[in-house]
Amino acid sequence: MENKTVALNKNKIVSYLGKEARDFTKADIIKYVEENSIGMINFMYAAGDGRLKTLNFTVNNLEYLEMILTSGERVDGSSLFSFVEAGNSDLYVIPRFSTAFVDPFAPVPTVTMLCSFFDKDGNRLSTSPEATLQRACREFKNVTGMEFQAMGELEYYVIAPIDERFPAADQRGYHESAPFAKFNDFRVKCMEAIASTGGQIKYGHSEVGNFTLDGLAYEQNEIEFLPVNAEDAADQLMIAKWVIRNLAMHENYNVTFAPKITTGKAGSGLHVHMRLMKDGKNMMLDENKQLSEAARRMIAGLMAMAPSLTAFGNKNPTSYFRLVPHQEAPTNVCWGDRNRSVLVRVPLGWTAEGDMCSLANPLTPASNFDASQKQTVEIRSADGSADIYQLMAGIVVAARLGFEMDEALEVAEKTYVNVNIHAKENEDKLAKLSQLPASMPESAECLKEVRSIYEDRGVFSPRMIDGIINDLENNPDNESAKRALNDENEMRRLVARYFHCG
Repeated sequence: MENKTVALNKNKIVSYLGKEARDFTKADIIKYVEENSIGMINFMYAAGDGRLKTLNFTVNNLEYLEMILTSGERVDGSSLFSFVEAGNSDLYVIPRFSTAFVDPFAPVPTVTMLCSFFDKDGNRLSTSPEATLQRACREFKNVTGMEFQAMGELEYYVIAPIDERFPAADQRGYHESAPFAKFNDFRVKCMEAIASTGGQIKYGHSEVGNFTLDGLAYEQNEIEFLPVNAEDAADQLMIAKWVIRNLAMHENYNVTFAPKITTGKAGSGLHVHMRLMKDGKNMMLDENKQLSEAARRMIAGLMAMAPSLTAFGNKNPTSYFRLVPHQEAPTNVCWGDRNRSVLVRVPLGWTAEGDMCSLANPLTPASNFDASQKQTVEIRSADGSADIYQLMAGIVVAARLGFEMDEALEVAEKTYVNVNIHAKENEDKLAKLSQLPASMPESAECLKEVRSIYEDRGVFSPRMIDGIINDLENNPDNESAKRALNDENEMRRLVARYFHCG
């Protein structure tokens, strides 16, 4: 019987071996390298600046190949993470075979894999963001019996010299087609390359933001992924950012995931959708196709922890130029259905009666396809400055808290809004809602207040939390960020400094 998750898969290693990436073994990697004239092996791993780092290996012979796949390599942890001391800085990086892909940019045939960090005793590095996410997912399942799945919406701007033909309407680029959208072809190339690395893409489209500045055209795009377990979701977002930047270099474009570029124009977020799975079934809806108690408990946890989540998801001063009132980026801690003014949105679900496919296509008979599996909820505060593994881990911890809070359902009820939160009818509710922090120091204070929840069950290490708080409180541009609110030149300086964040 054909494996539908392998058929049509764009990852060359998956296609060649005829098995899912999660089932890859060391023998599989060696087989692919031997039979496909692979000349290089690349290890990649996420560092403290939120970017992937690379270590290249020439495939000298079979013995050497087996050695690096088995033993990994030694790296200088103090150059990768601020919390690793120079006097005890050696770490091991060990490849994870399930992440293997053929590098779409390498000058010679190359297999690339993401790595995990291990300490001198051969244990997972407790302060590694990737290991933190692994622990968060493990403890979530231990408490709830469910798997936490996630998917990201990756927003970015493409920048190039102005093409004055078929000009797009300013801030009206949502789902625009060519020729008014100029970089659709580039986005398609990005999607193909990301898919070849194993990224599970849902779709791509042009986004709202488009404007001109200093003789350059800025056009916003988005690539959204399919829900997978949270660990894989983080991996594919990391790789996707790397792919988009590399392809932009090849195409002579510039790209940025920066949260804000200039005032009055759409910023870029990193929205995260999530769902709860048990025995292959989506647990987000009940038998009446209403949001389930489990989903509302998860939302309550997100409401309780939302201010502190900015410590992981909003990592530089320009993040807080985006989190301002009366924009689609949220500031109030609340949730609602199909409502983009809230922090946590419940997107339109496939709960309508009738078969829309057969209505649109009269020659197609109605089916009994269960579309409830598509239901998610979305948190909208994070941006491209995020440490993706820390952010995912923080969200998973917050979701777990909702199952540990006695008052979770009451919290969910009190923070629900059914229309735009800024509407007059919500004035009283708005006054009672918590707010997201307005700066990095405020974010640090929010994290301090609830750090014990993140550290519970050994998920976040105290050293990691200490490091995050220190980075937020002592960012050298904290005072500049205050001035930039009323000084366009200062804002532009900060935007330039953090243009390639994360």
